[in-house]
Amino acid sequence: MLFKLFLLLEPHMKDVRTLKLLNIFKYLTFRAAFAAITAFAVCVIVGPFFIAYLRRRKIGERTDKTDSQFLADLHKDKANTPTMGGALIVIATVVSCFFWADPLNFYVLVACLCVIYLGMVGFVDDNIKLTDPSKKGLTVKVKFVAQILLAIVVALTLSRHYEAIQAEWGTLLQLPFVSNAKFQYLMPLAIFIPFVVIVIVGSSNAVNLTDGLDGLAPGCTVMAAGAFAVLSYVAGNAVFSRYLFVQYVPGAGELAVFCGALAGATLGFLWFNCHPAEVFMGDTGSLPLGGAIGFVAVAIKQELLLAIIGGIFVAEAVSVIVQVFHYKCTKRRVFRCAPLHHHFQFGGLAESKVTIRFWIIAAILAAFGLATLKLR
Repeated sequence: MLFKLFLLLEPHMKDVRTLKLLNIFKYLTFRAAFAAITAFAVCVIVGPFFIAYLRRRKIGERTDKTDSQFLADLHKDKANTPTMGGALIVIATVVSCFFWADPLNFYVLVACLCVIYLGMVGFVDDNIKLTDPSKKGLTVKVKFVAQILLAIVVALTLSRHYEAIQAEWGTLLQLPFVSNAKFQYLMPLAIFIPFVVIVIVGSSNAVNLTDGLDGLAPGCTVMAAGAFAVLSYVAGNAVFSRYLFVQYVPGAGELAVFCGALAGATLGFLWFNCHPAEVFMGDTGSLPLGGAIGFVAVAIKQELLLAIIGGIFVAEAVSVIVQVFHYKCTKRRVFRCAPLHHHFQFGGLAESKVTIRFWIIAAILAAFGLATLKLR
């Protein structure tokens, strides 16, 4: 909004100093930074009131809905901690984007709609858990269907957008570590749509699985969102994208502002979610966080790089898949407990130590993901 407001006021500006001062609103880096600051401020200021509201409504976490008695005992102190705090992340992200991003930018609009939609799916899931003690939320099938429907709509919307702007690179698959455009592959629409579904749904659920310890998922998300803010800026800049052999995506630079807002909102939530947590995000927060990162990766053609930058999320998801399939086949477990963070908890590591070590790995993976821009 502020970006458009400046463009409207610019022709009427007479004072040179004022014009130069307001000119900074044109810069993506400035708006991305202030989007992060704004989202963070919204969370920190509104957070205490929001948490108090959740307490008054007795919207608290239940730690007895687990198949592991050891895990239930381990997390018994978390019982009745306010949950569904992810709504704060969704609100702060969208509000910040409204002020600092181009509100008419195609990619920002789709990203915000993804966050809102998945936030609503997560809200329904959390609400069922809280209102019906006999249920664990939405069934797996219903949750997957809701996510898949969104991903299909996003894929079709992107394909129509590429068709409208005559973008031959629309279904391009950018390969990490490869600089020669001849090694980049185009996917037919029949493959592109399922691929987008896998990326968005997979990313959404991977972050959801990671959200099991105080501050774990938010901390790792901040690293990933920060890395994708840089990648979005590069992809949306014709000069930088050509220099770094990255596919140029016109208009995608605004996603740097969105990622800044997402990182700032998540960091603001982490202010209250760090150990010992005052509030949990629930599916209301974890589903939209993962879905948003997945969409950004698809939009800037860096889906494969998501597997590196979001390596923690991938490891968490893979640990669950391996555990389930191996147990069904052999009746034996690979890990002490899945997802992966619980494996280390069962091994005797303190919750805060597991969380911080995962943060460190997430930061290293994010830095390595950005380094691949030059490793081509």
